[in-house]
Amino acid sequence: MGSHLAEFEVTRIVGQGGFGVVYEAWDPTLERVVAIKEYLPSSLSTRQGDGNVAPLSEQHRETFELGMRSFINEARLLAQFDHPSLLKVYRFWQERGTTYMVMPFYRGDTLRQALQASPGGADEAWLLRIMDGVTQALAVMHAAHCYHRDIAPDNIILLEGSGRPVVLDFGAARRVITDKTQAITVILKPGYAPVEQYAEMPDMAQGAWTDVYALAAVMHVAVSGRAPPPSVARLLADSYQPLAANEALRQRYSHALLAAIDAGLGVRPESRPQSMAELRDALGLDGGATVIRTQAAPTRMGASTGAGAAGAGTRTTMPPPASVADAGAAAPAKGKGAAIAAAVSMAVLAVAGGWWWMQGRDGDAAGAGSGTTS
Repeated sequence: MGSHLAEFEVTRIVGQGGFGVVYEAWDPTLERVVAIKEYLPSSLSTRQGDGNVAPLSEQHRETFELGMRSFINEARLLAQFDHPSLLKVYRFWQERGTTYMVMPFYRGDTLRQALQASPGGADEAWLLRIMDGVTQALAVMHAAHCYHRDIAPDNIILLEGSGRPVVLDFGAARRVITDKTQAITVILKPGYAPVEQYAEMPDMAQGAWTDVYALAAVMHVAVSGRAPPPSVARLLADSYQPLAANEALRQRYSHALLAAIDAGLGVRPESRPQSMAELRDALGLDGGATVIRTQAAPTRMGASTGAGAAGAGTRTTMPPPASVADAGAAAPAKGKGAAIAAAVSMAVLAVAGGWWWMQGRDGDAAGAGSGTTS
């Protein structure tokens, strides 16, 4: 507390993970609270006595610098976008041997926390309001040929007061470092990652349809309380039970919503909606299917505050729906089942244990792990 990073005064640590630290800080120039994210991978680097960050050894330097370049590229990428449901980066710089990015200090709950507070399943109108903002934000990214590839309930924050969803950071540096140093099961969230993220294959390109799958998995958790089976296991022996055929869910949710989730969870890339525009159409978010209005969400009395650009703090109740407009499209991907199965069959055992563990968690409706501070 009281330390300075550039012109910003650090007021507290919001959170610390294996790949970085998020601070709350004061911007004296514009007189506002901001969040600062510091690149600090604990497995590769250390903070020295003078405050500088350095690789643990020369052996770690190449991976440390590769991750830092990815961190910088992510900051540049986020700074290009301007959408109310996309994380905004004000600026970034290099100092003390590492890199920092400055973001708005968001207050609210992650979608993971909001779903935990509603164990009986999300209200359909509330869920569609969130999907409206998230699909628009992802469509903006996709139009620039950028894909998130880490959509999960803990990577969507619902802002205090308005309930507006904001898609959090991509974790690009985390993926690059993990790719170099650890197993594939650490990189991916079982249940949310589509099969094309498990193997680099020419006929299994990642694209807008990759984020479509992950977002459909988020909706699956919201209505059923659990994540779908891991995609790589489904490819070999599909145990997925269509939501549209579930009589209990049909009593609570429209056929259009359940069918859209089922379609988005097509195990092969070409069997899903190929863009956010197609997913929005399936959800009925275009063509006047939802009413355009803005309505603030009431906040529970006595709730604690304190979520930064990468975290959560104040709990909010579920607001009524609001809708805006649509954008973006992407080209379809093609895949060959036999080739995919051969490439990923060895990954089934690696993710099966994680899936069964996820199915039994008390907080299953909340998603797979928290990545808000890394």
